[in-house]
Amino acid sequence: MKSLEGKIAVVTGGSSGIGLATAKRIVDEGAHVVITGRRENELKEAAAVIGKNVTTVVGDVSRLDDLDRLYAVVKEKHGHVDVLFANAGAGTIAPLAAATEAHFDQTFDVNVKGMFFTVQKALPLFKDGGSIILTSSVSNVKGLPGFTVYAASKAAVRNFARGWALELKDRKIRVNCLSPGAIDTPALATTTGLTPEQAEQAAAQFTSQIPMGRRGMPEEIAAAVVFLASDESSYITGIDLPVDGGWAQG
Repeated sequence: MKSLEGKIAVVTGGSSGIGLATAKRIVDEGAHVVITGRRENELKEAAAVIGKNVTTVVGDVSRLDDLDRLYAVVKEKHGHVDVLFANAGAGTIAPLAAATEAHFDQTFDVNVKGMFFTVQKALPLFKDGGSIILTSSVSNVKGLPGFTVYAASKAAVRNFARGWALELKDRKIRVNCLSPGAIDTPALATTTGLTPEQAEQAAAQFTSQIPMGRRGMPEEIAAAVVFLASDESSYITGIDLPVDGGWAQG
């Protein structure tokens, strides 16, 4: 029997990278998945890659109306949620001396406010005994110059998992945090504000600091998410699981 047979899962930030790889793996494990992202064309392409048992909803997690629309679709189509992978996130480089209010607000609106209300608004649909997985980052414990606002937002996510694991224990809903390290996705070149050359240099620098000597693949994050989503992790809640090739231990 597949580990998520018959489950209903929601994946935010599901149109590319870690979110897409995880949504595909969740379906491979027997679940139906609802994915959301900001760009309709990318979502359609992601659904084609996943191939079956997938519903797409265009939306921005920092907009509460969009979250309401997401869960209205989930309720209408499936009636409940068993697994939530709250994965949508954003991060651009800005040194302390140069960071703007807009940079700060955008980062926290998506990574903290968006995360908070993604989970809050899912609760009425959540089945007791379900699993919530939050995407944090190795940066929640590492000092990364230029990424301090992003790192602070991801440290907030890590603490959400601690508190929510206690708040939701009576419903037997487990809440865990997953912290990827440097993962080989397009995001480094497309969303951080780096030029292609700078992104390549950053990837090389990250790799030199990783004990395993390479960046991770989105499928390796997906495998960890499925573990935390399934009954294989039935005695695990409130943790931060680094999937980072040992980077956080250096």
